[in-house]
Amino acid sequence: MTVESTAARKPRRSAGTRKSPSTKPELVQLLTPEGKRVKNAEYDKYVADITPEQLRGLYRDMVLTRRFDAEATSLQRQGELGLWASLLGQEAAQIGSGRALRDDDYVFPTYREHGVAWCRGVDPTNLLGMFRGVNNGGWDPNSNNFHLYTIVIGSQTLHATGYAMGVAKDGADSAVIAYFGDGASSQGDVAESFTFSAVYNAPVVFFCQNNQWAISEPTEKQTRVPLYQRAQGFGFPGVRVDGNDVLASLAVTKWALERARAGEGPTLVEAYTYRMGAHTTSDDPSKYRADEEREAWEAKDPILRLRRFLEAANHADEGFFAELETESEALGRRVREAVRAMPDPDRFAIFDHAYADGHALVDEERAGFAAYQASFADGEGA
Repeated sequence: MTVESTAARKPRRSAGTRKSPSTKPELVQLLTPEGKRVKNAEYDKYVADITPEQLRGLYRDMVLTRRFDAEATSLQRQGELGLWASLLGQEAAQIGSGRALRDDDYVFPTYREHGVAWCRGVDPTNLLGMFRGVNNGGWDPNSNNFHLYTIVIGSQTLHATGYAMGVAKDGADSAVIAYFGDGASSQGDVAESFTFSAVYNAPVVFFCQNNQWAISEPTEKQTRVPLYQRAQGFGFPGVRVDGNDVLASLAVTKWALERARAGEGPTLVEAYTYRMGAHTTSDDPSKYRADEEREAWEAKDPILRLRRFLEAANHADEGFFAELETESEALGRRVREAVRAMPDPDRFAIFDHAYADGHALVDEERAGFAAYQASFADGEGA
C-alpha cells in the first residue's frame, strides 16, 4: 500500500447518480488540484511566511494521518475494533485547521477528527481504545486541550460555545474551535450554538467539514443554500474554503481564530471536501453514490495536490518521500501491535461511579453480575 492510496478496492457502481447543487459559490483556494499556487489578496498573508520545511511538515502530517486511518480500517475488518469512522479524503481540512491552532486554544471534536488529534499531540493509539471498547476515550482532554470524541451528533458545538463564553469571561485571548459535519449542521444543537455564540460574542470558530454526505443523505437535501451562508442569519461571518487544499484551510482557520482572539466573535468555516470512503465501517457507500462522483474527487486528492506543489517548487526530493514511506509503515505496525496488546477493561468498573456515595441497588446489581460471571468459570453459563 502506498501512502497516497485512497481506497483498498473500488466499490461497486451505484444504481443512480445524484444531482449536483445548483449553486456553486466561489471558495477560498490557494493550491489547485494540479498543485499550482494561486494568489488570494485576503488570505495570502496568513501563509506568506510558511517555509519549505513547514510545507513538508504539512505533507508528512497528512500522509501519516492517512496511514493511521487505513490501519484502523484494516483492524476493524479483522475484528480488532468494533467500528471505525474514516477521515479518508478530509486530511487537508483537518491538518490545515489543526496546525492553525495555538497550544492554548481548545478543540471540541466529533469522532472523525483523527488528523486534528494528531496535530494536538494525542497518541494515535489512544484514539482506538473507545472503538475497541476498552475505555471511554483514553486521553486527558486538558493535557492537549483536545476534548474527548463526541458521538452525539452536534452536541459538542454547545460545549464549545459554553467553554468559549467562559474563556471570554476569564479575559483570556485564546480561542475555541468546534468541528462538525454537514449532517450535524441540521441539528438543533448547532443552531442553538450559533445563537448563543453570536449574542455573547463568544471566541469560537465553527469548523464544518462538508464532505457532502450525511451517511446516505446528500447535502442538497438538507439545505437550500450553501452551509457557510447560514452564519449570516445569526449575525456573524461565514466562509467556504477548499477543504482539499491544506494551505487554504490553514490560512482561513488562522484568520477565523484571530478574529475570535481579537474579540470579534464567532465564525463559520465550511471546508468543502469529500468523504472518499464509507461513513463508518458499517456503511456501504456504493448503495447511494456513483463511482463517477468519487472518481472526480479522487482527482482532487489533498495529499497528491501538495506533493505536486512540493515537487514543482523543488521543496522535496525522492529521498524525503521514501523516508516518509518507511515512517508510514512503521506507524502502521506500531498501531497494530498497540491495539492487539490493549488489556480488557475491568468488567466491574461500570458500577464504581453510578452514585457518589454508593447505593444499595447498585450493590445488589454488582453482586448479581459477579454471580453471572462466576457461572462461566463453573461451566454453568451459556
